[in-house]
Amino acid sequence: MGLPALSKPAVSSKSVVSIQDFVAGLRKFPEASFDRTDSILEFLQTMPVAPDTLGPYLTWDGQHYTRNLIDKTERYELIAICWEVGQTSSVHNHRDQHCWMAVPIGRLMVENYRVLRQDLNQGTCQLETADRLEMNPTHPCAVDPLEPVHRVSNLREFGQRAVSLHVYSRPFDSCVVYSPEQGTCGEIKLHYTTEYGKPKK
Repeated sequence: MGLPALSKPAVSSKSVVSIQDFVAGLRKFPEASFDRTDSILEFLQTMPVAPDTLGPYLTWDGQHYTRNLIDKTERYELIAICWEVGQTSSVHNHRDQHCWMAVPIGRLMVENYRVLRQDLNQGTCQLETADRLEMNPTHPCAVDPLEPVHRVSNLREFGQRAVSLHVYSRPFDSCVVYSPEQGTCGEIKLHYTTEYGKPKK
């Protein structure tokens, strides 16, 4: 059975921290901490980020969510994703890397999927919905490495912009995207909208 597809323990009552302190704390973790989900998830629970410290990393686009690089080492990358109301990601994976998500601003819905069949050479797949859960400032989560395929959405009924912080173990620049409706899949390249608070050249 493994872990729940997405776990969602509540954030502790500890005061929020600046994004700078969050990065400093993240950089202290040894490489082995990024090979499992528990340590980094606990860190997200106990170190919620103050929204007003994220300003330099927040950019918005009415057509598509934005990916803004905050920090990157050989062990991980930290990205702020900015979602306008109604924006959603493709169904995607994370290249067999661990992923942790926190939402300091707004609310987001995560839909998790099971991959029943996948043939990248043929570009075909079969998926089924596993579960759904809401992320918000009190509920960070870790993606289950046994069922890592998911979609993130800022639903229209939430009625506000959202920002999610994503920690990925070992940076990667491509992923597989899926269309559950059409039964197709394929690899895409990933790009940053901004890097370290500046527009990508």
